[in-house]
Amino acid sequence: MKNEIGQASTKILITILVILIMIAGGILGYRMKEEQKNEEMTVAEESAIGPMEEETPQIFQGSDRPIAVMIDNHSDAWPQAGLQEAYMVYEVIVEGGETRLMALFKGVDLKKIGPVRSARHYFLDYAMENDAIYTHFGESPQASSDIKKYSINNIDGIAEDGTTFWRVNDKVSPHNAVTSTAKLLESAKNKKYKVTSREESVLNYVTDEVDLEEGQEVVSVTIPHSQLQTVAYEYDKENKVYERQARGKKQVDWDTQKTITTKNIIITFCDNYDLADTEDKGRQGLKNIGTFDGYYITNGKAIKIKCIKTDRAKQTKYQDLEGNEIKVNDGNTFVNICPTNAKVTIEGD
Repeated sequence: MKNEIGQASTKILITILVILIMIAGGILGYRMKEEQKNEEMTVAEESAIGPMEEETPQIFQGSDRPIAVMIDNHSDAWPQAGLQEAYMVYEVIVEGGETRLMALFKGVDLKKIGPVRSARHYFLDYAMENDAIYTHFGESPQASSDIKKYSINNIDGIAEDGTTFWRVNDKVSPHNAVTSTAKLLESAKNKKYKVTSREESVLNYVTDEVDLEEGQEVVSVTIPHSQLQTVAYEYDKENKVYERQARGKKQVDWDTQKTITTKNIIITFCDNYDLADTEDKGRQGLKNIGTFDGYYITNGKAIKIKCIKTDRAKQTKYQDLEGNEIKVNDGNTFVNICPTNAKVTIEGD
């Protein structure tokens, strides 16, 4: 009798254990199915959304090949058209203490750019390092020789058919030749130049705001290129840009009359010298191969930098004093190349 009771108890216990095991297995299986379902939903959602993309700088985007245009900077040429829309503008001394500007455009549609003036050979260095189509109206003998030597893709207003460039009536010759991006692209295609480029920007643009926390404050900066041409920039704290002046006058756009501003300023101390040529017009050369002192200015601050160019066609490297490539705010940049003895004045609050 006792054996029968014991056997019955054992059977009950085994049955209970089997039931408990089945329940536990069912719960575990349910949880595994739910986890798998959640993982599949997450993958599906990520596929629908797509991978997160990093922001890219807006000032230098797309595959359009840059176009470099020589801009007249004689006082009779003021105001100029197109400077505000350029992503970079180089300013370098030419004969007579004047400076000339080379404005770089990428992926913009401008109805008027100018006044356009003649080529100078050392500007070719900066056109080459930007992989730009070089636009000018006439050329010096040195520029003419180097354009051929380096096979520069160029558009010369004097050699064009009369539709790529035109003269306007509100300025006097030779300060009144203008062009447009559409006309330049049309000419470039007719010449079988490539109009797209995969070359990276000379400057290391970033989307995160660069504030140069360790730099010195810059409310204004004055850059004397020569006794004739002094450039100044005044900081607009509200808009975090610098307003440009030349020879004591605020520089404005030809058509809109709005003040020319820039997000970034780069100063390179680099000597010029008189060329000995048969024309004896006081044309200049530029000692721009090597390592040069400079400044990077943005958002009300400045740091000292090194400007390194190893070859005429190689991109200039802009580094801080520790040898790191500087990060540049996503905005337009004026590059002022001035003599090493120029008394550049930086003023803070």
